[in-house]
Amino acid sequence: MAEIQRLLTNTIEELNSAEKRDNRPRFSISFIRRFPGLFLAMYLGFLATWVVMHRSETLADSLWLLVVLFIVLNGFFFFDVAPRYRYEDIDVLDFRVCYNGEWYNTRFVPDELIENILHSPRVAEPQKSQLQKMMASKGELSFYDIFTLARAETAQ
Repeated sequence: MAEIQRLLTNTIEELNSAEKRDNRPRFSISFIRRFPGLFLAMYLGFLATWVVMHRSETLADSLWLLVVLFIVLNGFFFFDVAPRYRYEDIDVLDFRVCYNGEWYNTRFVPDELIENILHSPRVAEPQKSQLQKMMASKGELSFYDIFTLARAETAQ
């Protein structure tokens, strides 16, 4: 594994552990905090449906199905999943982008990673100068920028 790729992978792993990104669902009420109106509307809609079904002679027997479906389908709103970032997902456009988004284009790398690359004796001078040019022109670098630098390093 090339040095830049190793440093980038280590940074991604540190980010995953610091942000508790482990692909596990966790119970959270953030949905209620972010969308209180929608939460209230869902429950008012449920209550209205329940009243109509309860008063109906033909639908009264299937009230249990309404309650079960409501609980199961709304249960998804109360769980958050923090997807794991992976080096292998950078520059891959498939269903993982729907799940993770293009995090590698929107998140900036920490300054420590840039310093580690610039001070590493295992990184060649052309990559270091390219990194300095990128910093001068862009200011902040995304994970994708460092990935392109790592890809150029392995091509040589």
